[in-house]
Amino acid sequence: MNDLHRVVIVGGGFGGLYAAKALGNARGIAVTLVDRRNFYLFQPLLYQVATAGLSPGDIASPLRGVLRRFKNITVLMAEVTGFDLERQVVRLAGGEIPYDTLIVAAGSRHSYFGNDRWEAVAPGLKTIEDALDIRRRIFLAFEAAEREEDPEARKAWLTFVVVGGGPTGVELAGALGEIAGQTLRGNFRRIDPSQAVVMLLEGADRVLPPYPAGLSHKAQAALERLGVTVRTGVQVTEIDAERVSVRLEGRVEEIRARTVLWAAGVQASPLARMLGEAAGAEVDRAGRVKVTPSLALPGKAEVLVIGDMAATHDRDGRPLPGVAPVAMQQGRYVARSIIDRLRGRETGPFHYQDKGSMATIGPAAAVAQIGALRFNGYLAWLAWLFVHLLYIAEFDNRLLILIQWAWNYFTRNRGARLITGSVGTRPVSPSRS
Repeated sequence: MNDLHRVVIVGGGFGGLYAAKALGNARGIAVTLVDRRNFYLFQPLLYQVATAGLSPGDIASPLRGVLRRFKNITVLMAEVTGFDLERQVVRLAGGEIPYDTLIVAAGSRHSYFGNDRWEAVAPGLKTIEDALDIRRRIFLAFEAAEREEDPEARKAWLTFVVVGGGPTGVELAGALGEIAGQTLRGNFRRIDPSQAVVMLLEGADRVLPPYPAGLSHKAQAALERLGVTVRTGVQVTEIDAERVSVRLEGRVEEIRARTVLWAAGVQASPLARMLGEAAGAEVDRAGRVKVTPSLALPGKAEVLVIGDMAATHDRDGRPLPGVAPVAMQQGRYVARSIIDRLRGRETGPFHYQDKGSMATIGPAAAVAQIGALRFNGYLAWLAWLFVHLLYIAEFDNRLLILIQWAWNYFTRNRGARLITGSVGTRPVSPSRS
């Protein structure tokens, strides 16, 4: 066993999992996958857990189960606390593990652009816990509005603000519009959920800025059909428990809202900065470590960094986006480069093959760009469904999601409307009825 090449992978997300699967059962290689969670999470559908369309178990799969057929892979549930690049050791909480090749794919977290105090009142969406917290806040707001006597306070409870008009923000806002306008219809006696205000704020001049302008406009039109108010060119200046302050054309405006959701920015895992400091490598403003064209740390060919932690570029020098397809392709690439190196072969630099992008807005509404092809509406929605089902890790999850989507589509019902955790609402006036 001592002559096996030891590969340690930190992170069981898209990049780490695809690297592990590509190294699965490879001759002469022993793989250890380390993650602080015991499951792989399909993050692109996390917003559906946050808006009660799916349950957490639908989009999460135990890592040991996903990798069970690869006898050369060991899964460890552990917290990584640092790296000793000279000794080639990964430090864990309560131990350490040596490596011959290290792949670090620990992902990213929310970025509030220096306003970290906003996180308590404007949660982002990166983990199952985030999704359940957001789900709790959304449905608790309707419950609080049902009990509220004061009209202005009730209006604040029924105002939902999503900050950030990228794919996550668009998908969240669209789902909120559907919940208010369709799902909760007839569920309350003192309030009309369809009167809720769902507002999407974006600092750029249009939603989905990376997409072609035509698709951005189609997406905005679809949001507005769901009752979402889209405001572009606005800068959020302050968020507290009861309001959002924004600046537009030099004037400041306050929006009273008790539910604010953050979808405006991300930054790399703190492990990226640890790696950069350990190797003397440069780290960019988003906390991503700058790597070589082969995705290695400069001067450390045995340390590979992929996914949201790596600052990489396409052939035209444009930064690669922090999306799942980039991480998946990088995971496969570094696995192939390790095998090639052990077999005495050379691997060229990493080149991302952009297969397109898509975002869904609501039932039968989506936008998609695949090469030169740009389309929206029902056809784009079907393409979105197919692609996302294709990349779900396990067959039983695909089947469960397909059944749930079909039920939701025909009934407009969202069955996971559970309020869990601490209620924590401000007391409201007792009913006078």
